[in-house]
Amino acid sequence: MIRLTRALPLVALAAASVVGACRRTPPAQIEPAPAGPDTAAMRRAREDSIARADQARRDEEARRAREAEDARRRGEGAVAAVRSALTAVVYYEFDSADLTDAARSTLDAKIPAMSANPGVRIRIAGHTDERGSDEYNMALGQRRAAAAKRYLTERGVDGSRVEIVSYGEERPAVQGSDESAWQQNRRAEFEITAGAENLRAASR
Repeated sequence: MIRLTRALPLVALAAASVVGACRRTPPAQIEPAPAGPDTAAMRRAREDSIARADQARRDEEARRAREAEDARRRGEGAVAAVRSALTAVVYYEFDSADLTDAARSTLDAKIPAMSANPGVRIRIAGHTDERGSDEYNMALGQRRAAAAKRYLTERGVDGSRVEIVSYGEERPAVQGSDESAWQQNRRAEFEITAGAENLRAASR
């Protein structure tokens, strides 16, 4: 009986230990560290971003190049139009140095081209068809060239920029002895003698 009494405290102590152990908080679970960034995905995203930026730059360069080419072509077209206006031929009626309406229209187109290009000088050459004497035709060609020059100078073109010459019937534009050929030979031709390399479009 005595042994049992002595053993009871030991049993109680053991039971208390077991109960305490059961009540003890289990050790905290360590959460796994969040996964690091996907470096491959980030690299791809960066490469894609660089590629898009490069493509945008190339697109912009191509756009500017197209605009520059368009401007160059427009400029060349405008200069070609000025050259065409300055060298357009004027035609006359038979045995006449009077300017027709068509001749005045052709001369009107030369005035802004001359104004926009003060360095330009022109030569007007008067021509006739084959009918009439050489002396008469030389004089008629001179009157035709002078009529064209007078029209220009009366509208503001400096006379010192325009010279005139007559070739009479010596330089036909078309060979032939019919009205079709004669019509094309009764003319004043315009040649740019200075400033042709620096032509620019007339302002509007």
